[in-house]
Amino acid sequence: MTATLLDRDGEKKAKVDRATIESRLSSGDFFWLDLENPDEDDFALLRDVFHFHPLALEDSEQFGQRPKIEDYGSFVFLVVYGAAPPPDVDRLVELHCFYSESYLVTVRREHAPSCEELRKRYTRQPGQLERPIVVVYRLLDSLSDSFFPALEDYDERIDAIEDAIFIDPKDEHLQEIVRMKRSLNRLRRVVGPQRDVIGQLFGGIATLPGSDAEAERYFRDIFDHLIRVADLIDKDLLTGAMDVYLSMVSNRLNLVVEKLTVLSTVLLPLIVITGFFGQNFGWLVRHIDSLAAFVLLALVLPIAGASLLIYYIRRQRLF
Repeated sequence: MTATLLDRDGEKKAKVDRATIESRLSSGDFFWLDLENPDEDDFALLRDVFHFHPLALEDSEQFGQRPKIEDYGSFVFLVVYGAAPPPDVDRLVELHCFYSESYLVTVRREHAPSCEELRKRYTRQPGQLERPIVVVYRLLDSLSDSFFPALEDYDERIDAIEDAIFIDPKDEHLQEIVRMKRSLNRLRRVVGPQRDVIGQLFGGIATLPGSDAEAERYFRDIFDHLIRVADLIDKDLLTGAMDVYLSMVSNRLNLVVEKLTVLSTVLLPLIVITGFFGQNFGWLVRHIDSLAAFVLLALVLPIAGASLLIYYIRRQRLF
């Protein structure tokens, strides 16, 4: 468990106890408490000191939820997502937020670069912690913008796969395409609902504490960013790679069929001749009574027939 407390003085604490939180709450000054991989003591702190609603606490302990926003009167509970850099498997970071004009509490189980970069920014500039609604905006904006580098990584990987497929299509390429397709589907299931959640913040459906007309303009900007992300995902970046793979496999199959067709065509005179001599007629047996006759009928005739057929095929440019 890692707990970080950030207030207007830019102070950070690796260990946050009950007395510290109670002191911050009683002072009324805004602070940001970031809990990474919280344990039972942390959830007890949220329950006994912050007195969050039991339903919100229950949601904060259950990860894998859809993005959402819920108003509990004294605070607002949000579930939002951002993108994580490799080697994260699903490239997603789920963030649970408790927000009021007095505090911002974030709960997560994974490394979240967006949170840490924003926190470091305020830490480097003591006394520059902005008003609460601006901090929330910057956090949501950073999480939303983190999807763009992730999609660029997907795009670069897709280009690399397409280049490899042109050289030598393999089953491993198809498996990689399928894995990336599943990962993009997970992104799609997150970005769409999160876009709708942000849309509520400036559409009058939901209101964050301390929000005003100016803040809504900034939330509209986040909404525009998420629309762009959704559009990029909906283009189905992997369709082109899949088409390239299927085309290359089809071309390879056509080449194999062409070679087999030529081979079977060349062997056709041999099959006809050997089939003819394989008939049980006495004339055939009586007239092959010397080595010269055997060489002429069994070797020269089939080779001559195959050669004439090859000459005809090349002359007609059939293959």
